Amino acid sequence: MYILDSSQTHSPSSSSHSECSKIKKPNILFILADQVSAPLLRIHNGSSPIETPNIDALAARSAVFSSAYCASPLCAPARSSLVTGQLPTQIAAWDNASPLGCDVPTYAHYLRKEGYETVLAGKMHFIGEQLHGFEERLTTDIYPGDFGWAVNWDNPDRRLDWYHSASSILQAGPCVRSNQLDFDEEVMYTRRPISSRPFCLTVSLTHPHDPYTIHKKYWDRYEGVDIPHPNVDIPKEEQDPHSERLLRVCDLWNTHLPGEAVERARRAYFGAMSYVDDNVGKLLEILKECDMDEDTIVIFSSDHGDMLGERGLWYKMSWFEASARVPLLISYPRLIEPRIIKESVSSIDLLPTLVELVGASVDELLPLDGKSLLPYLYGVENSNTVFGEYAGEGTVAPSMMIRRGPWKFITCPADPPQLFNLETDPKELVNLALRPQDVADRAILAQFVTEAEERWNFKKIHAEVLRSQRARRLCWSALTRGTFESWDYQPRDDAREKYIRNHIPLEELELRARYPPVDSMGQERPRGQAKGAAGSSNQ
Repeated sequence: MYILDSSQTHSPSSSSHSECSKIKKPNILFILADQVSAPLLRIHNGSSPIETPNIDALAARSAVFSSAYCASPLCAPARSSLVTGQLPTQIAAWDNASPLGCDVPTYAHYLRKEGYETVLAGKMHFIGEQLHGFEERLTTDIYPGDFGWAVNWDNPDRRLDWYHSASSILQAGPCVRSNQLDFDEEVMYTRRPISSRPFCLTVSLTHPHDPYTIHKKYWDRYEGVDIPHPNVDIPKEEQDPHSERLLRVCDLWNTHLPGEAVERARRAYFGAMSYVDDNVGKLLEILKECDMDEDTIVIFSSDHGDMLGERGLWYKMSWFEASARVPLLISYPRLIEPRIIKESVSSIDLLPTLVELVGASVDELLPLDGKSLLPYLYGVENSNTVFGEYAGEGTVAPSMMIRRGPWKFITCPADPPQLFNLETDPKELVNLALRPQDVADRAILAQFVTEAEERWNFKKIHAEVLRSQRARRLCWSALTRGTFESWDYQPRDDAREKYIRNHIPLEELELRARYPPVDSMGQERPRGQAKGAAGSSNQ
């Protein structure tokens, strides 16, 4: 992780919201993992066998949101919504090949406007333009930034040859290296010079995203551990229509998954979560070594979850808890007391929260769906309502979710509605929309149906999705003819300016790469005088 001038730290303050604007701006470290199923983590499930001591320790000094949801259970739409604070329908974030408009403000734009150095290391799955307010990206992305993964509702039964398949489960196990390991090792190794500005550093790891393989070191951590099988098994003939389509699109409908394969896939996932946890620990240790741990807002979250065999489903793309719920921890010792927040919130709430935490304000003349979490952070209850939108693989029409109080309502023009009471039915086994038990349930269902019809123009949204899919498929078919110009990000890494070079004085070279900086007698300089020094710690 790159090191910044410690003169940017601020003095102690009370926990009053009004104090935010009176203190020097804190640094921000946002750690984003990929496909973390919140219900499996020990911070939400005390009996979980997944070893995450660093995340557990971070949670102990954080505001922990135990009912946080993604805005869309698919990588690119979830991330586009997260960085912009807007739901997918507002920014046309339909699938993993949907571009994010370069004129849509992100939290990076807002923070950069406030004087922050906004830097991204790792995955963000931007399509087309690759910065979106980040001043610099330290790595490329693990996924392509083009239209090649566009969904095709005009031919919904066609198996997408580039999409998830059973092979990730059937081939699960240990490895020495993988694409995912190569990528995350690069993310964790990047370096940056110090700056006089506060930083907002987003470190976005691709683990524990499938394929379900992890280095033998982490695989071996679970040797002899009882790997629990999924809690719920739904026979294929009893699956709801959306779940059936998901099984087919992932090539799982006609595939038998032996119990051993399921156990190995889950064990690899558990190991991958421990790998993420170790990296979280490295980042937090660096903050401590650099005396920044008390002056840095630390956030840990994920883009979406993973069904990991629950209900016979794998990966994401559904509104069931394992797929839609994400971890969300916010730690800032200066202002935020540790607490558990049970009300439902959304990842789109992060943008206004970050903006307010640094003493700034969002532009109220611009669209924004997210709501600041600061009231929750200071013990004040808020709306407790979350909306979600999905138009990717496995559906043939927009699938929308409303989460409010104990209720989760899912509606799609192509499928029967679903209504679950998560207080009495946490495993989502009883769809009250198909067989409401009493008058009260029927009334709740009617209210949700009316609200959804008033909120979403399904016919219009469906037409917009189809138009977007068709346009992107046409463009992609043309762009792959002749000379191909990639949109994938190429990081700046000039080897001519690294290590020891003859055009740079040797003393300057050595001091540039040393932290903390020292004077000519080897005495440590005050960190606010770190002139010319460079960061040199693992990120």
